[in-house]
Amino acid sequence: MTTGTVPVLELRGLRKAFGEHQVLRGIDLTLERHQVICVIGASGSGKSTLLKTVNLLEGIDDGQVLLQGIDVSDPRVDVDATRARIGVVFQQFNLFPHMTVLDNVTLASRRVHGVRRAAAETTARRLLDRIGLGDFAGAYPDRLSGGQQQRVAIVRAIASDPELLLLDEVTSALDPMLVGEVLDLVRELRQQGSTILMTTHEMQFARNVADRIVFLHRGEVVEQGPPSAVLDAPQHPALVEFLARVGA
Repeated sequence: MTTGTVPVLELRGLRKAFGEHQVLRGIDLTLERHQVICVIGASGSGKSTLLKTVNLLEGIDDGQVLLQGIDVSDPRVDVDATRARIGVVFQQFNLFPHMTVLDNVTLASRRVHGVRRAAAETTARRLLDRIGLGDFAGAYPDRLSGGQQQRVAIVRAIASDPELLLLDEVTSALDPMLVGEVLDLVRELRQQGSTILMTTHEMQFARNVADRIVFLHRGEVVEQGPPSAVLDAPQHPALVEFLARVGA
């Protein structure tokens, strides 16, 4: 970390349990401005729960979540104000079916950030044009393919220029033929300087896009580093086994 800079996101000793089941066991993680961290791991390793705790959708049992140096896991912090600073896209597209694509994209900007409709729509149309969906601004989500819906969901998340973007397995619900178009958009966001924490099972994509890959195993970070080190020279036996299983 460069001296004098504050990480966009810092997790300190993060712990989360559901009943007797320990899901996160003391997670430490730092994400700098303009970095992309890809979190990998087997199903049930805690990846989705990790992202939900960052966005305060799940409370934590111990530890801290710091956003731009501020402890947003402090119970006194305004949760809605914190979430307004973070863009989130989950596995399912979660577009509002009764709203047009344009209204889906502009909703948060207008309702949460107080942007006037005309300005919000100008931004939304520019973003939709950029991903080749400008002609669908007036369409309803059921007219779009899964890949198109997920790209709209990502555009909705970035329309208000969030400080941090969380992407949770954004290709897992897609037909394999549609995965590429979504990953291309994420790759473009990386090139434009977005700060992204994402979970993914696409190892080749992680290799090409991530500044750092974090391997989560049974709720613990057991290995992390540059993609070449994690994917080509894994050290932890669980990581070796995981990569062999996914054919990386």
